[in-house]
Amino acid sequence: MKKDILVAAIIGFLVALLLLVIKLTGNIDRLNRLPYVEYSLVAFPLLAALGIAVASALGKRVRIVFQGAKFLLVGVLNTFLDLGVLNILTAATGVTGGILFAVFKGFTFLLAVANSYLWNKYWTFSSRKGTSQDFVAQGKEFAQFLVISGVGFFLNVGTASAVVNFIEPQFGLSERAWPTAGALAGTLVVLTWNFLGYKLIVFKR
Repeated sequence: MKKDILVAAIIGFLVALLLLVIKLTGNIDRLNRLPYVEYSLVAFPLLAALGIAVASALGKRVRIVFQGAKFLLVGVLNTFLDLGVLNILTAATGVTGGILFAVFKGFTFLLAVANSYLWNKYWTFSSRKGTSQDFVAQGKEFAQFLVISGVGFFLNVGTASAVVNFIEPQFGLSERAWPTAGALAGTLVVLTWNFLGYKLIVFKR
């Protein structure tokens, strides 16, 4: 329990750092106008730790609640890693659409997938067998992870690219902020797919 709370706090801190990176790119005007974003460095770790503590208590009756909470927290980290690097790339190049945006989105998605594998294997689904698995078993597990994530890749990048290239900016968002909205849409589409795939196939114990 103490380990899970500590891990959750670390994830919350990393998310806060990535949020500050996104703000510093200047791509999202509304984020730039939000006061006290720096306080997220304290608030996010506390909220993440509290959330995991509550989920742990509820998970004593329904185990999937605890796993779901950890997966969601890792998903938030993956999302902010994806968005953070994507915003750095778009801010540095000025690219907000087209083929190059899809390349950027593909790269940031793959980066988030690698991050996801490590966190989900060793924390979310508590793969304690990881250290005792032989090379073949680990290779099979990673191959399954890549297949599930590969389908997720096309769902994620396809949704994000469709939103960016075929839908005009909505909700008062600027053209520079719209790629972030597209990326979030891709994340929402793929979230359920990944959780079920990882739980029922990749990390099934």
